[in-house]
Amino acid sequence: GLKKLITTSYNKSPIAGRQLPLFEMEGLKPIKPKNAEAHRIEINKVPDLNKDGAIGLEDVKQLLEHDANVSAPLKDNGDFRSEECIKLLKEADIVVTNPPFSLFREYVTQLVEHKKKFLIMGNQNAITYKEIFKLIKENKMWLGQSLNGKNILFQIPDYYESYYKIIDGKKYAFPKGVVWFTNFDVPKRSEELVLYKKYDKKEYPKFDNYDAINIDRTEQIPMDYTGVMGVPITFLHKYNPDQFEIVGLGNSRDNFTPNKNYQNPYKILRDGTKQNGNAINCVLAIESKIKPDGIYYISDNSKYLIAPYARILIRNKKII
Repeated sequence: GLKKLITTSYNKSPIAGRQLPLFEMEGLKPIKPKNAEAHRIEINKVPDLNKDGAIGLEDVKQLLEHDANVSAPLKDNGDFRSEECIKLLKEADIVVTNPPFSLFREYVTQLVEHKKKFLIMGNQNAITYKEIFKLIKENKMWLGQSLNGKNILFQIPDYYESYYKIIDGKKYAFPKGVVWFTNFDVPKRSEELVLYKKYDKKEYPKFDNYDAINIDRTEQIPMDYTGVMGVPITFLHKYNPDQFEIVGLGNSRDNFTPNKNYQNPYKILRDGTKQNGNAINCVLAIESKIKPDGIYYISDNSKYLIAPYARILIRNKKII
């Protein structure tokens, strides 16, 4: 079981103190929206105080009044980079949280530097960050339990005005693309992805600037292709490191090396507007003989070019 549970909030947190009356127990000033002070709670003992067979908010309220447990304001602002919070981090074996997505790279870097086991929420697109992808490629971090296509709901303050729904009279946000990131082993990482399709060069176009084929959906991965394949980032929900090798990521020269350089490239928008297209020299590209309907690129040494959203480059270990 858990020996200790430590949790913190930060200055002006919009949710701190909304479910637990912290100020009543500590003599703190009443917590107002956008004006909450940084706080820490340490739970050292967790008996079922109200004898209902479960641990709920009523138990937690009583727990905070227990001599073995602590509820107190932080001296600093609650930022995870502060000395006070880093000291608390050093006490921990496991970190479970929903970190600020804008600081996701920095937060994960801190966890790795302190060699912590973790289970954290993040945007699925964080997979494409150079620092995050490096950890995934090296099997130091991966996706946790899948939500099976469902969005995570977050209870939010009443004054939030966008991306919300009302459930039982409470307001919830539902940001899309939120997934679990972890370095805990999960059963699905040992499950082999069942492949049923056979390779057909007419069905799987090759990239024009890298020796690999493009695959639009994970279930379309051919069972008999021995080369490198570019798959969507959602492939990681099915990734088994014993079945596949991650070779690179086709969205930056930091993660793969193109074998062709496009000269004088331009990006053509849907309305026909022409923009600088140098980005095509840093991503995977598929050449098309027919003018695409959406956004595409042109250059002096190619026909029409399409840049699919970030592709993870993989190889099937089972048929090498």
